[in-house]
Amino acid sequence: MGAASNVTLDARTVLFEAGEPIDAVYFPTDGVISLVTPLKDGAIVEVATIGNEGIVGVPLVPFSDRGVRAITQVTGRAFRLDAAVFLEWFERSRAFRTLVDRYTQALFGQIAQSAACNRLHSSEERLSRWLLMSQDRVGSDQFMITQELLGQMLGARRSTISVSAGILQRAGLIKYTRGHVTIVDREGLMAVSCECYAVIKAELDMVVRQGPQPED
Repeated sequence: MGAASNVTLDARTVLFEAGEPIDAVYFPTDGVISLVTPLKDGAIVEVATIGNEGIVGVPLVPFSDRGVRAITQVTGRAFRLDAAVFLEWFERSRAFRTLVDRYTQALFGQIAQSAACNRLHSSEERLSRWLLMSQDRVGSDQFMITQELLGQMLGARRSTISVSAGILQRAGLIKYTRGHVTIVDREGLMAVSCECYAVIKAELDMVVRQGPQPED
């Protein structure tokens, strides 16, 4: 079977575009990739984030007629696998197929939870959730993300993100300067975040803990 190649994913790299065929699947080792729905006016809305627990490109069919775009938000690395090879692995290995199916279910769960979160929770709560999930994926207290990108991801104006980041910074939870974020007080940030962080993390952690099962 084909081999995966190790690639660097720079910030703003588009891995696949909405409505277009997916020609490769990515297994991130760090960094953060967002799945976003582009709107007619040029705006985008984030529906999920993917990091070292997940797979970018599944399912290999669009989520809807418009589909989603996958774009790197925090620079990282990933293993890239051609879609045809991925399908070959999927068909040949029951353990691999089970793992992919479990992750896909968790991904749709995250999409549903994020939709509720974006509708019901405050900007500070949603920003805290996003930062915590990014910290989990990057494996570091520090990473780069601009207010412009955060605003796009959270469906908020840049000024709103600036105010929310300022609130978190004055509370001693983060430091934020020119796109450089440092998580200072993770426990405090978790207390500010809505319950969606814990719900999404628990579901994704379950996929990772279970891992692939031995073949018969």
